[in-house]
This record gives sequence, C-alpha cells and structure tokens, in this order.
Amino acid sequence: MTIRVLLADDQALLRSAFRVLVDSEPDMEVVGEASDGAEAVRLAKERQADVVLMDIRMPGTDGLAATRLISADPSLAQVRVVILTTFEVDDYVVQSLRAGASGFLGKGAEPEELLNAIRVAAGGEALLSPAATKGLIARFLAQGGDAEDRDPAGSERLDALTVREREVLVQVAGGHSNDEIAERLTVSPLTVKTHVNRAMAKLGARDRAQLVVIAYESGLVRPKAD
Repeated sequence: MTIRVLLADDQALLRSAFRVLVDSEPDMEVVGEASDGAEAVRLAKERQADVVLMDIRMPGTDGLAATRLISADPSLAQVRVVILTTFEVDDYVVQSLRAGASGFLGKGAEPEELLNAIRVAAGGEALLSPAATKGLIARFLAQGGDAEDRDPAGSERLDALTVREREVLVQVAGGHSNDEIAERLTVSPLTVKTHVNRAMAKLGARDRAQLVVIAYESGLVRPKAD
C-alpha cells in the first residue's frame, strides 16, 4: 500500500526538498503541498492523505489550528499529523499533542528519520520515542500542575481501565513500543496491542499520542525531576 503524504509548510524550498525525498521511496508519494493550515485541511480531504507533515508557524491558519481541525473532522479520521518543529518553543510540543498530532520531528532530522516518521504515523503508532521528544513531553505536559492544564475528571476516566491496561498506559506514556512493553511486562506484543486498543476505546483517545496526554494530565504519570 502506498502512503499518501501531504506537505504543509510555508517555505517552498523545504517542501521541494521533502517532496524529492518522499517521492524517492517506493511505498509513499506526495499527493499535495500546502503553504498554510487552511489549505492543508482542504487538501487533506481532497487528496485523501494518510499523513500530513505539518509545520507549526505558517501565515493565516497555523499548523496547530489545522491539526485541531483535522482531528475534529470525522471524515479525516484516517489522517495522521506529524508536526515539524525546530524545538525552539517547547510549549508547541504540548499544544500539538493536545491538538491531535501523532508525533513530532525536528526539521534537522536525518532523511531516514523523516521517512521512518511517516511510516510510523501511517501505521497508527505515535512518534514518541526520540529522547528529546520524551523529555519535552515529561517536562511540559504536567509542568507546574496548574489547574487549567489538568484534566479534573482524569482520575475518574482512568477508573474504567483494568490494572493491566493502566500498566500498559504507563509504558505507552514512556514512549515505549509494543515490543518493548511486551518484554517489560512479560506478555506478547499482540496482548499489548489489545490492551492499548481497549484503553484508547475506553478513554476516547484518537491514537497513542493522546493516550500520553491523558496519562500525564490525569496524574497517572508524572515528569521526572532532572
């Protein structure tokens, strides 16, 4: 199956570079380019994109707003958004997770990292494994404990989970893959996948990235003090 990729960035030079890279792969193709968020949302629907590489800072409708619109549209439920960021403003990481992004990638990433990010997102996984990303999630999703940043009903939502589903959720929040979680909990990867899917259904999460948001905002997982 060919992965249909949409490029959303206001810099034409970057879009051209990404297009050459993506189109060089036999299992993916660029189906459109957008220079702002509104165009990205429109093209995601028109071109039936699987993955959107979304820049944050764009004129008009920015990448965060566009990600929210995509996540809220039932007709775009199959679309996964990977945020492209320079990590200059760490709060963007939190905001994009909350907006429904499946992961993040620095614009200085190696070509293979970008291609892997597309495949991971298309496969329904969350791009949460890079150390920098995990550190940012840990520091900012639960930073300060401000009331407005917390989910007041978070602990109640978690009551629907079994003990094992909670254990798996903690591991997911740590950025671990199904295989890694299986090894840690001494179960099969298929069992882990089942628990993850059940947790997403019970908590109303779109994907693994939103499970991470819930895990931190509910207080189930807390950031490590460095």
